[in-house]
Amino acid sequence: MVGREDAQKATGNGEHGGTDDFSYIIRLADSDIDGLKPIAIGLTSVRGVGVRTSLQLCRLAKIEGSKLGGHLSDEEQDQLRTTIDEYATKVPWWLVNRQRDLESNEDAHLVAMDVKMTLKDDISRLAGMKTYRGLRHRSGHKVRGQRLRSNGRSGTALGVQRKK
Repeated sequence: MVGREDAQKATGNGEHGGTDDFSYIIRLADSDIDGLKPIAIGLTSVRGVGVRTSLQLCRLAKIEGSKLGGHLSDEEQDQLRTTIDEYATKVPWWLVNRQRDLESNEDAHLVAMDVKMTLKDDISRLAGMKTYRGLRHRSGHKVRGQRLRSNGRSGTALGVQRKK
């Protein structure tokens, strides 16, 4: 985490660079973004946005990625919000996280709560069809064929009992 001294160095002389428009927390896509981090790094705290996506969002919104998130003006924040909403239509199909959706057969980029809800829906769909993957998800076992005998144990420790 960034300390107070680092924040003062990053934002300028005073507590927030001597200006009153510095905000320590920015609200974008139902997530809190740290204003002390560069906006390209801060955007990665949004679920569904990684480093590559955040750099692409900054490029599309015409915002410098190294600029601190707290120094973004209201217009730049609004521009970033609209860019996040329109991201799937502005980038190639291989850069979105939901390609050829089963219901709509379109490419989409899910962020924030949409990622969690879609994942939950996909798992419940697999379990409802009683596929092997769905049954493994429902029972809480490993899904992708990993070894079960010795790894990933949970609960009490199991060991060899000695003869008495």
